[in-house]
Amino acid sequence: MNIIITGASKGIGKAIAEIFAASGHDLFLCSRGEVTLYKTVEELMTRFPAITVKAKPFDLSKKEEAIAFGNWCLSFGIPDIVVNNAGLFEPGSVHNEPDGLLESQVATNLYSAYHVTRTVLPAMIKSPSTGSGRHIFNICSIASLHAYANGGAYSISKFALYGFSKNLREEMKPHGIKVTSILPGAVLSDSWGDYDNSTKRIMEASDIAKIVLATSQLSIQACVEEIVIRPQLGDL
Repeated sequence: MNIIITGASKGIGKAIAEIFAASGHDLFLCSRGEVTLYKTVEELMTRFPAITVKAKPFDLSKKEEAIAFGNWCLSFGIPDIVVNNAGLFEPGSVHNEPDGLLESQVATNLYSAYHVTRTVLPAMIKSPSTGSGRHIFNICSIASLHAYANGGAYSISKFALYGFSKNLREEMKPHGIKVTSILPGAVLSDSWGDYDNSTKRIMEASDIAKIVLATSQLSIQACVEEIVIRPQLGDL
């Protein structure tokens, strides 16, 4: 299968790329950071030489680049699975966060998924898949469900991504395309900086990757609409 993954050079995106690569699927990756992206590609090709890995840096917060990435992927074939993972956490509170923060958070966390998905969907609809069916995953957050201190624009953008995902799910039912919202709690990634996870307090990126892979393997008539996954001890 052809798997598109955005924000794929590190964290959750990279873990998802690794688990699909290990399962023998071809990957089409992007991130904003060119150096880390191509380093990830090198690692994947070394570990999994039997698959195809293609990657190109794009800034998906920019509409024209999100559309360009979608068209670049389509030039190689129709995607079976799209994982909209590109995102960025910028802290702040609505009443005093910097001017422009909401716009940048919405552009990165919502518009990226919106424009990439709209670009590839016509081809996915026109050519139905076999097996488990075509599938779109939107990596949302528990911040899509509950407001929290210092969440501000980030939480607003993730609420919006979750709304996009739920609407898309309804629209895609007659076209045989599954849509799943993944809503993780704290995951060890760049958002947590140098967090010491020696006590295993928060989840690992591989936990999310395992959930995505398993969900993609169900029968064509089964769709997991959303998954909430939190650290065992709950949210921080």
